[in-house]
Amino acid sequence: MSVVYVSNADSREISVLRLDDDGALTLVESLPVDGAVMPLAMSPDHRFLYASLRSAPFAVAVFATDPATGRLTPLSTAPLPDNMAYLATDRSGRYLLSASYSGDKIAVNPIASDGSVGPPIMVESTPPHAHSILTDPSNRYLFAAALGGDVILQYRFDAETGRLTSNEPPRVETAPGAGPRHPVFHPAGSFAFVTNELDGTVNSYRFESATGTLTLIASASVLPPEYGGPPWTSELRGTPDGRYLYVAERTSSTITGFRIDPATGLLDSLGPTPTETQPRGFAIDPSGRFLVVAGQQSDAVTSYAIDPATGALTPRQRLGVGRDPNWVEIVEYLHGIG
Repeated sequence: MSVVYVSNADSREISVLRLDDDGALTLVESLPVDGAVMPLAMSPDHRFLYASLRSAPFAVAVFATDPATGRLTPLSTAPLPDNMAYLATDRSGRYLLSASYSGDKIAVNPIASDGSVGPPIMVESTPPHAHSILTDPSNRYLFAAALGGDVILQYRFDAETGRLTSNEPPRVETAPGAGPRHPVFHPAGSFAFVTNELDGTVNSYRFESATGTLTLIASASVLPPEYGGPPWTSELRGTPDGRYLYVAERTSSTITGFRIDPATGLLDSLGPTPTETQPRGFAIDPSGRFLVVAGQQSDAVTSYAIDPATGALTPRQRLGVGRDPNWVEIVEYLHGIG
């Protein structure tokens, strides 16, 4: 069994849910937090959950996770340099990475062995509206998408010191007005995929592991056929086996699936699935069997079974959570959930 963590900004709480082997969801607890909580990040060893508090004073709240129940225990709170719209840890769990949409910056903070977050090692200005920050699977390179600048910034990442230096080239441009938002890497390490919030597309990139650079392969639409509304693409996640990629689109309230060509990185659309109203965040469980999506305007989450043969999504259960659910993380604990 797995645990689902959902941040609820308006009700200022984190919902902890149990995800059973049949896709059923059960509320374990709703934990109040001291701010408008939005992005979440889990440490690689699953011991700590980090939550960005996006109401002043801007901070990160740190929680210990109970592997027997999934429950959270507040540990500490540390200031962040700005209102951070995205959190991640590096692949070692030694550094907290954050991006500020409103502050046009990214930051790197050290993480101690007890999970606590220290003062920033680096704070870097970016083009307008930095919306994500992530290291590659080798933990040697780092990428930050700046939505308002239509660029993906490329850095070398020193995993010993946490410091960044610009790679060569220092940026990859997207189509004008695309608005790059969130990246993910393919499990094989050869490709990366980035959602473009403003034009309703997802880009495929070849990732050159020797140089740490991205090269555009192609772009695919995530919008439903004949849909005429303004695009507002949000999250994307891939299955652990690397076969399928899913992208959420908020205006149409759909999730579009894609089959990934393992040789080329090209995406073949599986079509849209209607889902919760305004799906900002979703996640796929570590087994790759289930997807859980949160609707910001429906105040609910729905779990879906992923058909391993076709990638089709079949709803399993819908469950009310807090107000404005926006980010989802799913963790599998080895000893199960009581």
